[in-house]
Amino acid sequence: MPPHPGPDAGTGVLQCLRSYEVAYFHGAHNVMLSLIYDPACAEYAHSYHPETPARVLATAKSLQTRWPDVSVQRPGLASEVDLLRAHRPGHLARLLTPPDFDGDTPWSPGIGDHARRAAGGALLASREALRGKQAFSLLRPPGHHATADRAMGFCYLNSVAIAALAALVQGCTRVGIWDFDAHHGNGTEAIVQGHSAIRFASVHQYPGYPGTGTRSAGNAHNWPVPPRTDRGKHAAAVRAALDVLLAFKPDLLLVSAGFDAFVHDPITDMSLELEDFYSFGTWLGQSGVPAAAILEGGYSGELGTLVQAFLEGWEG
Repeated sequence: MPPHPGPDAGTGVLQCLRSYEVAYFHGAHNVMLSLIYDPACAEYAHSYHPETPARVLATAKSLQTRWPDVSVQRPGLASEVDLLRAHRPGHLARLLTPPDFDGDTPWSPGIGDHARRAAGGALLASREALRGKQAFSLLRPPGHHATADRAMGFCYLNSVAIAALAALVQGCTRVGIWDFDAHHGNGTEAIVQGHSAIRFASVHQYPGYPGTGTRSAGNAHNWPVPPRTDRGKHAAAVRAALDVLLAFKPDLLLVSAGFDAFVHDPITDMSLELEDFYSFGTWLGQSGVPAAAILEGGYSGELGTLVQAFLEGWEG
């Protein structure tokens, strides 16, 4: 694994802390949504695969109907400097060539650029959050299963880990990662494990893919939730995960926002309802911490409605 960079002791620290003060003391968690989106992320597909272009296309339409004046920003591709904080050089080279990575994670022409765009979206969302915006990155592919040297579980580059490590270089002293996707963020945990400036918390179905996240260790905190767990108990675990992160007093909170714990999701066996995702957004807004949310999973036809509920709760 690449070495973890420490926080820059120069002007970046002051910049991050000043952004935090603006967001906290002036209620910036209620400002207008900043949507990070590029329809180019829909330009690859596999007919058999649940991670489809329609997920983001329909969701973008839903959000732009709900917030017609939303600020929509197209991200650039994440730089190699940003990528190499989280991934090995050999992995970046592997993204450029076939064959498929595994049965869940096919290779496509241009998949490296699509993954770099998603990582660029997470980086941009982080910067927007530190400017006091309610930033949501609506891009594909997802990222939280990708490890330093392996693409897996629909994921090619670990966008949230890339953004967390970049935030430290840019001056943040502590970053929290809140992962409520139905699947354990094994790649994120592996990349940030042991990093004293990052705290990771995941709530996920277990047993279930990828079969990790059964215990907590060091800066990684896990809540494995059995299939078909009562939604109240599941939501309480998500709240406990957030509380662990808030006790860390992060300068920035990154959210691996997966919506596949929804009761009608076709690839999981969970029980959360629309109102639960609204609650997650409400808690995030009430935290007062600058935050950026990055789309991970969510494969039901109701993804747009679920994301809208989360953002409405966050908006307050």
